[in-house]
Amino acid sequence: MFVILFFTVFAVYLGYELYWKRRNLPPGPCPLPVFGNLLSINNPPPGYAAFEGWTKKYGDVYTFWIGSKPHIMINTYDKVKETFIRDADTYTTKVRLPAIDLFRGGDHGVIDSNGAKWRDHRRFALTSLRDFGLGKNLMQEKILLEVQDVFAKFDATEGKETEIPPIFDNAIANVINQLLFGYRFDETKQDEFQELKRIIDAPSELFGKLHMFLAMNIPILAKIMPESLYETPFKDFRDSSFAFFRGQVEKHRKQIDFEDLESESSDYVETYLKEQRKRQNERDEETFSNIQLENMLMDLWFAGLGTTTNTTTWALSYILHHPKVQMKIHEELDRVVASDRLITTADKNDLPYMNAFINETQRCTNLVPLNLQHETTKDTVINGYHIPRGTGVVAQISTIMNDEKTFPDHESFKPERFIDENGKLKKVEQLVPFSVGKRQCLGEGLARMELFLFITNFLNRYELSPSKQGLPSLEKKCATMVEPRIFSGILKKRR
Repeated sequence: MFVILFFTVFAVYLGYELYWKRRNLPPGPCPLPVFGNLLSINNPPPGYAAFEGWTKKYGDVYTFWIGSKPHIMINTYDKVKETFIRDADTYTTKVRLPAIDLFRGGDHGVIDSNGAKWRDHRRFALTSLRDFGLGKNLMQEKILLEVQDVFAKFDATEGKETEIPPIFDNAIANVINQLLFGYRFDETKQDEFQELKRIIDAPSELFGKLHMFLAMNIPILAKIMPESLYETPFKDFRDSSFAFFRGQVEKHRKQIDFEDLESESSDYVETYLKEQRKRQNERDEETFSNIQLENMLMDLWFAGLGTTTNTTTWALSYILHHPKVQMKIHEELDRVVASDRLITTADKNDLPYMNAFINETQRCTNLVPLNLQHETTKDTVINGYHIPRGTGVVAQISTIMNDEKTFPDHESFKPERFIDENGKLKKVEQLVPFSVGKRQCLGEGLARMELFLFITNFLNRYELSPSKQGLPSLEKKCATMVEPRIFSGILKKRR
């Protein structure tokens, strides 16, 4: 009797898992109980091939299960335009997992928050950063100062084996820190910079572990996993990171004149703290809280440093792997610039091949294998299927940027794919490294300017060749985000 009951219950369970819960959703890969399809993208990581294979098999839209939650995967740019762009308000909400609250200490920040908090703080951050020069000549001047500092450091090691990424890390960190706190990490503040780098680099090592990745996405695993394996590393990272930002903020707070709340601020943190004081005077203690500021700094640092340094290191890695590309870039620079002057954004339209190289770097680097998980704010229809409110939806940009129809031979590095028959830079809508919709990357404008100014000026000044260590690896190992390249090279001044 027990055996019959067991097999009956088991059969019903399998029927529910394999058919019933999937019956009204777009077809997709069969999920495993508990895990869904997560294991498929980690064998081997990072899962680009799995997503591309499912797109070929199931079409533009299919269902991917993250644990027990279905996610509708949008895999072509035309479908992304129908959903995340033309019907953007339906997809503004982010999926909130228990891991987010464990990491953030509540519904804070801008990357993972929703509703009024997300809307108000995103707008406040963008407005504040624009006031400090984002997208203007003032910001270009700050970046070019860092370019000159990069030159001074690399010139001192010309002809010798030099580890390239750390110098760019410091320079790009200086740009974002001036926006946030109003100062650079010069020789007297290298301890602060190294601590910040530890914070920025930790998530790829911590969250990239398979058990962490699975527990973050499957709450039942987080509950049964030993605290030392999951909660403790999470809390240690959170507490040490926020303690660092808290200390920075408190030092900054002592320098601010709160008697004059209307005077012009010099950076984002000062602007935030003055707004916080105004709200407190109106008995609003929650909207601009200290913990929200700490979370905002975390988000802005990741948006302003992590992705830019990552893309820069991959760009130079591709240069080392493709010497003919470097030669073509140098030919264009010699023809258009023909001097050692600093290149500015005013030169951008005259350097189509350089822009094509940066575009192809972003496409091939393709930082996020599985894009951020949104969920519908209301019932909607996708590809003819009724999708209830609260269903997960993903604009799968990694698949879009690997689409063979738009990017033939997509695994090859070919900047020429962004050049038209007249030798001009070709706009390709499917190049979406900063994602799409109302929640696309907050730091996009800054990142685009930095990538152009740092990479173009570097390649105008130097010829880069491999060190004795050989070429840097182009293998991608990750669960959530592609890791930066660490490598050495030999620089030779060109002018």
